[in-house]
Amino acid sequence: MRRVVARRVALGKDDPARAQEKLGQPSLARPAGPLVWVHAVGLGEVLALRPLLAKMGEMRPDVHFLVTSTARSSAQVFAQNLPPRVMHQFLPLDGPTFVAQFLDYWQPDVSIWSEQDLWPGIICDVARRDIPLAYINARLTEDGFAKRRRFRSGFAHLMRLFTYVAAQDARTVDFLQQLGAGDVHEMPSLKPAAEPLSVDAQALATVEEAVGARRVWVAASSHSPDEAVALAAQARVLEADPDALLIVVPRAPERGAEVCAALEAAGLQYGQRNSGQAVEETHHVYVADTLGELGLWYRVAQLALVGGSFGDTQGHNPWEAITLGCPVISGPMTDNFATDYVQLQDAGLARRVEKDVMAGENLATQVLRAGQEDTSQRAVALVAEARAAISPLAVQMLTLLSK
Repeated sequence: MRRVVARRVALGKDDPARAQEKLGQPSLARPAGPLVWVHAVGLGEVLALRPLLAKMGEMRPDVHFLVTSTARSSAQVFAQNLPPRVMHQFLPLDGPTFVAQFLDYWQPDVSIWSEQDLWPGIICDVARRDIPLAYINARLTEDGFAKRRRFRSGFAHLMRLFTYVAAQDARTVDFLQQLGAGDVHEMPSLKPAAEPLSVDAQALATVEEAVGARRVWVAASSHSPDEAVALAAQARVLEADPDALLIVVPRAPERGAEVCAALEAAGLQYGQRNSGQAVEETHHVYVADTLGELGLWYRVAQLALVGGSFGDTQGHNPWEAITLGCPVISGPMTDNFATDYVQLQDAGLARRVEKDVMAGENLATQVLRAGQEDTSQRAVALVAEARAAISPLAVQMLTLLSK
């Protein structure tokens, strides 16, 4: 397994300065007192935990929190958005030696697992130490359910190790019960309750001065199918508004060169942030190929196309835009956030563009209409409702400390 970590470091998938965490070797000191350990797989899932951690910390000022994840990108952005008394480490590999070293050092009082990333070996090791386990914000798609159904007996055994299980929609509750879970609670998604993504004040002032009164829209957390539609739309938008600016924020910043090549082929003038270029008046598109700056781009945009929705990814988190007052457009493929999009569409905060030959033109129409309706109060109301719903879950999680 050490070779696995070494290979991932060589490929740039793991941070060489923190690779030892994957082997169960800590890079931070354990604070004194109760420690709640929470795990989620990647950036979106980790950021979604913030409102729950903040509420639990508010209720119990003596408690510290350890958040683990597996994706390298999660660490850098999460570090810029940490609630009080929260630390981050990478999850150790699912091998008994590494897990034992991790648990011996951190000695968590509670272990909380979120969304879809469940590691059976680690969970069984935690249960053997009589550390209370909870599984929250669970979400299963049809495909995820079908895959787990093939191993129903093993999955059912795993579910019985959890003291508390809660899913973020009725469909997942039903799936988990069919898979052998016992009492499954339905809870609201944590994502709409999150505080807005952070921003560097100087960077925001610089970009706001550069864009001035231009029409600005963003293709956020984009993949190549999203960008194909966005670039077609921007060509149409420019016919009506030659000053309009599209900001493309690729989900994987290392794809910046690929996005720039597509812009060259489309004949669109562009700037690239990772090359040190600032936004200029002559730019039709600006490629924001950096990590941790979505909070900046959502603040200057009048509309966000949230990526992953024109391809097999099945969508990314729309709430990060909504909490910053930026209405959302998506493609039709949003199964990862199906319930969220229904709620947002009902509130008039999200619209959908179908994946067909008219996608670019229809998206352009939505971009040109952006800003004609003030939706800020509806967004504020939805976020406030979601935050109020966090308290009961926080209380439930804190009761596990006394188990």
